[in-house]
Amino acid sequence: MIQEAEKTSDVRLCYDRVADEYARRIYGELEHKPLDRQLLTRFAGSVRNTGMVCDLGCGPGHVARYMQACGVEVCGMDLSPGMIECARQLNPGIPFSQGDMRALPVADHARAGIAAFYAIVNLSPVDLAKALHEMLRVLQPGGRLLLSFHIGDDTSQVEDMWNRGTALEFSFFRVNTVAGHIRSAGFEIEEIVEREPYPPEVEYQSRRAYIFACKPVTRTTNA
Repeated sequence: MIQEAEKTSDVRLCYDRVADEYARRIYGELEHKPLDRQLLTRFAGSVRNTGMVCDLGCGPGHVARYMQACGVEVCGMDLSPGMIECARQLNPGIPFSQGDMRALPVADHARAGIAAFYAIVNLSPVDLAKALHEMLRVLQPGGRLLLSFHIGDDTSQVEDMWNRGTALEFSFFRVNTVAGHIRSAGFEIEEIVEREPYPPEVEYQSRRAYIFACKPVTRTTNA
């Protein structure tokens, strides 16, 4: 447990150190990603007028901003206080808070939807399973999930982000691995979309996956 806490603290501190640069590089990325916009628009249509939707692992809040523009009641959450500060400055009017997706500081059934765009990139498979169970817990019955991630052979690599002396471990997952964790958590998968990377000037050169899922609606029958 001590080692796990230290790793979480390291990830938080690393993102705090690069928050301003991250926001500068990433905040406008959706302008250059038509499929991402299309999928977010579709997701927004499925959760509009159903309750509060969370941009989980929100970074500078660009996904939250996009969903708000689509008419969604939205909030954001990130592990890094530095990222939260950037998100608040860039997106006045959207509430952002700090939190760990493996133990969300959110009540049961409190969210109508969760968009987690590349939010699992720093999670181990064990932590991914914890996070998905938490996502299921805080979603209302029928709540929606849109999860995106880098496709790889269930491997991780350590990189120095933008040569800033900040080393982070990044996880890449097979689609079947993530889909299996999503189903094991209790979600129903609706669709899986994969794409090749956009040009190097737009993003890191990895294949991407997007999974649409929902929390089942519990039905009760009279005896």
